[in-house]
Amino acid sequence: MSEQDDLVLYEVDADGVATLTFNRPERKNAWNIPMEERFFAILDRAAADPDVRALIVTGAGTAFCPGMDMQRLERNSQPGQTLNLKDRTPMYGRRLLPKPMIAAINGGCAGIGLIQALMCDVRFAARGARFTTAFTRRGLAGEYNMPYVLPRVIGLENALDLLLSGRTFDADEAKSLGLVSRVVEPADLLDAARAYAGDIARNCSPRAMAVMRQQVYGDLDRNFDDALSRSYSVMEYFAGSPDFREGVESFTQKRPPKFEGLPPDFDPLDAVADPFLPG
Repeated sequence: MSEQDDLVLYEVDADGVATLTFNRPERKNAWNIPMEERFFAILDRAAADPDVRALIVTGAGTAFCPGMDMQRLERNSQPGQTLNLKDRTPMYGRRLLPKPMIAAINGGCAGIGLIQALMCDVRFAARGARFTTAFTRRGLAGEYNMPYVLPRVIGLENALDLLLSGRTFDADEAKSLGLVSRVVEPADLLDAARAYAGDIARNCSPRAMAVMRQQVYGDLDRNFDDALSRSYSVMEYFAGSPDFREGVESFTQKRPPKFEGLPPDFDPLDAVADPFLPG
């Protein structure tokens, strides 16, 4: 294993739950470019693996990810420095990864680390974990599209509060704002996230979850009628499908379902394609 491989650990359990762990505990898992490259490469690997049905993202030690490594920020803040994003991995390139992502936020979560949590579909937080958008307190405006994403998660005023003030808030407030859905004791965090991920990995159709994820994110900025038309396309796509038959039969026979894994070439857009609508 190379030094870069150590920056994000990767393991897959018997249920098909992949756990990705930011692993720079000596720097509180502060983000740097090698960790970024490793993280997105593992996401691509998990997306292509039919045995992986759900993903958990967490951090080693006592932090999730407190943002960009301060050593890099210090270099970038010097006069004459410019920011080159051209060679960076697109931050939201994996937003429509066709598998559910669960964040297990075990500690400090800020800036670009908060972006990684927001990329996940469901967020668990350890009681006592602390959050901040941070940008304005570092002399920065909203980076990596957070001013677009955050209001869609917690509402306009709550998002403006957190973005303008850059204040720190804890896991319980994060839950009250709707930023996380579960707050659990630190010792129970990973077990709780794995129990949730394991349940959906065992009992939910990978194809249905991939399409559902595409529906939700894809329809955020569509009008009602366009979204409804896409929903009809989805209904037609799954009607009579092997997954639908298995879902019904497993229910009537009172047994666990046996859904096939997601093929590497599966495209959820095929299910929502509507000949009368663009993409």
